Amino acid sequence: MYERARYWFDNTLARGVTALIGWLAVACLAVVIPVSALLVWTDERAPDTAWAKTAAVWRSVGQTLRLGGEVGSPLRVILSVLLALMALFYVSTIVGLITTAITEELIALRRGHSTVLESGHTVLLGWSDQIFTVVAELVAANANQPRSAIAILADRDVTEMEEELRSEVGDTGRTRVICRNGRPTDPAALTRVSPATADVVLVLPRDHPQEDAEIVKNLLALRTAVDDSRVRTVAVVRDAHCRLAAELAAGPDAVVLEIDDVTARLVAQCVRQPGLSVVYQELLDFAGDEFYVVDAPDQAGRVFAEVLRACPTSSVVGVAGMDGTLRLNPPATSVLSQGDRLVVIAQDDDTTVTTHEPAAFDESVMANRPPAAARPERVLLLGWNRRARHIVRHLSGHVAAGSVLHVVAHGSESLAAEVRAAAQAAPALTVTFGPGDPTLPGTVNEVDLSAHDGVIVLGPDHGPGQASPDDRTLVTLLLLRDRERTSGVPVRVVTEMTDDRNRVLAPAGAGADFIVSGKLVGLLMAQISQNWHLAALFGELLAPQGNAIHLKPAGDYVRPGHRASFATIVEAASRRGECALGYRTRGIARAGNDHEVRINPAKAEVRYWGADDEVIVMAER
Repeated sequence: MYERARYWFDNTLARGVTALIGWLAVACLAVVIPVSALLVWTDERAPDTAWAKTAAVWRSVGQTLRLGGEVGSPLRVILSVLLALMALFYVSTIVGLITTAITEELIALRRGHSTVLESGHTVLLGWSDQIFTVVAELVAANANQPRSAIAILADRDVTEMEEELRSEVGDTGRTRVICRNGRPTDPAALTRVSPATADVVLVLPRDHPQEDAEIVKNLLALRTAVDDSRVRTVAVVRDAHCRLAAELAAGPDAVVLEIDDVTARLVAQCVRQPGLSVVYQELLDFAGDEFYVVDAPDQAGRVFAEVLRACPTSSVVGVAGMDGTLRLNPPATSVLSQGDRLVVIAQDDDTTVTTHEPAAFDESVMANRPPAAARPERVLLLGWNRRARHIVRHLSGHVAAGSVLHVVAHGSESLAAEVRAAAQAAPALTVTFGPGDPTLPGTVNEVDLSAHDGVIVLGPDHGPGQASPDDRTLVTLLLLRDRERTSGVPVRVVTEMTDDRNRVLAPAGAGADFIVSGKLVGLLMAQISQNWHLAALFGELLAPQGNAIHLKPAGDYVRPGHRASFATIVEAASRRGECALGYRTRGIARAGNDHEVRINPAKAEVRYWGADDEVIVMAER
């Protein structure tokens, strides 16, 4: 019986608004009338007659339901109810219209379709894993600014973007992060973030190289949206094939980074110089010391060798001319002209001070050891992806003759052909190939790790709908760690990862190097956006030729076993045509590392220099 009654009730509700209003009226009357009658019959001042009490009940019901409550003839009661219903309908309609208008406005705001009225802000176009690194670094860079804003335009729900940013970035302090919904390839949508009045526009990379064409469309749409305005732009593509098109689409006021080549270059450098990834991490994030371009009018007329020691708490690495040219590590005898600015590594852009007298150095402890001759190297490459051919090319350009790269990867004959093609483009490097799956214990155990100077671990290419390549990378690292523990032979490993959150899970040995491509590019974009002069600096550091960052034995600069100031290291490096940036101390176990990297120590800092210590320098390749 209950089920049939419930079924009948549901069917009446399905008839629409009229049935719903009817049931609502019945429910109200079923409560209001009995309660009103109870109030009247229990009132000591209630009328004596039943008709008078009934009239009192009706007045109570009318007042409660706003139905007038008039008594008298039936016509009078009906007319009063009609007027009350009309008034109720009018008020309800007005309230409904106001509520609807407010709701629509709130929905429009939550959709992110309103225009950002800002100037001097930073605009981010697109949404990718790099956005969290970029936003976090921009927040850190603007921590001492009274007011700053970041406007993000992406084809995503605004609420989802805001929640992810709160979860990954946390408190943004004085920096306001404004999210707007829209396709970055649509010029009309671009106007929502006011790119024409922005300080810089950052176009984030897509997840796959096949989507680089979207970056080109974003840049074309940006030029259409800003009309004739000159907007500084930083964009990132993954593949070299789209870089030229992106540069043409972006225009002259743009920097286009190629993420695959940058990642491969750093992997190739780190496998030959362990610990270099930590140095780049220190230089690229805003947590410690980083690159700045500062004025130094009192240094005009001085030779560069003296200027190197004239900044007590900053490390000078180059000169920026009045014409916009930037020279890293110029000759020690070159003279600074009036108007030249210094490229330094400092804690902040306002912490660099210069002195009239350069810091003193100790000639007696300086070493006169010639650089060690390059020797052939053997490198093991576990895994293969689209960046591997770049790694092979970069290794070939810097290793000594007779060096060998042994590739172990799982794939078909097409993979073997790709390895052979990469070997043909690397004449200075002998490339061998052994098929095998690096995630299998048998494959790792068959390789003689002690015969190799370093190991590179790569994950597969990340395609749509596939698992993260870091999953296979972590398995390979587990096997290498187990092999290292059972054999007692330390393994020098450089690992390429795509997600920085997986780096903390990696079972790697002490002092291992990690190149997280997404975070690396995010750091580069943030640095260039804050100081446009750094585009040329990083362009040279990450180019095939020119100056680069190196780790060299401290014994090349001072005699091991002696105490010396860092100013002495700076002078010794200058005589070798190098700029000293810091040092790395071995034998100190901190937070799982077997080394401590110190960037930009004070010139007056005096320490004991051991045989295993290394000096971080900027020098010609």
